[in-house]
Amino acid sequence: MSTQIELKKVRTSVMNTVHDLAVLVARDEGLFEAEGLDVEVVTTPGTFQASADHQALRDGIFDRTMEALYNSGGVDQYRMCEWGVMKRTVEAVSAGQRPAKIVALGAAMSKMAIVTGPGSRFVEPEQFKNTPIAVSPFNGSHFTTLKMLEGFVKKENISIVNAGTMLERLEAVVKGEIAAANFSEPWISVAEKQGCRVIMESHSTRSEAANDELDGPTLAAMFRGEAVASEMINKDPGKYAHYFVAETNGLLEAEELKTWRLLYAPPARYTRERFDDTYQWMQGYPDLVEPGASYDAVVDNRAWE
Repeated sequence: MSTQIELKKVRTSVMNTVHDLAVLVARDEGLFEAEGLDVEVVTTPGTFQASADHQALRDGIFDRTMEALYNSGGVDQYRMCEWGVMKRTVEAVSAGQRPAKIVALGAAMSKMAIVTGPGSRFVEPEQFKNTPIAVSPFNGSHFTTLKMLEGFVKKENISIVNAGTMLERLEAVVKGEIAAANFSEPWISVAEKQGCRVIMESHSTRSEAANDELDGPTLAAMFRGEAVASEMINKDPGKYAHYFVAETNGLLEAEELKTWRLLYAPPARYTRERFDDTYQWMQGYPDLVEPGASYDAVVDNRAWE
């Protein structure tokens, strides 16, 4: 007589395919189950879906789709760009929100690109001095725009603007209503298909955040599943193109996705040096993050203990 093993239940947020693909693949390929986990993926739409609304762009970050769900107890764990997670974990307590800790560097090394429209006069980074770039404020596109441009333009001359979802900002770029916007896949591929020009692009990592109730062994099991998923994606990224195509609502075919931009790696311990470098960089800009945080208060590497 066989004995059924009870799987550990975890609820995790998924916003955008490129940032969360390792989670989706780990779920759909049975990698979480092999680790003894029953991972419920809770969809919290961001800005990538062609049908996305503006809740993920609200001025108050804790009023946004994923953040509101986490604060209400709807998920136990989430991932975002490293800087976005830093801001949210640092500021949650003072904002009266549900606390979370940084528990790892994430798997997704998402490519982000600053893109101009067809026939644009903008052909190199220096031209973006005092020129608004469309981003999602306090999300990855915002922070990577600052990171990429500060090697070419003084900080005080870098300008960003909220021009809506990925689809909305692409339409604005194509029409010439804004000079440029920051995109990730699949929207870089969509933009290139429509004749847009990539001026500069860079990989950027995610961070993983979790509440205190999610224990170290469970997180370690999740990260092992994501590590195997990362290997599978890197080996055959085209196999997973359908996840990206679904976000574009017919604007891109699977063979048109530039899969060479996809890169994933095993989740890793979040070191004190990494915290110091990231937090200090964020404090170099006004209003990116509250001062006064410490590594010991914000980071918990319990998955590696």
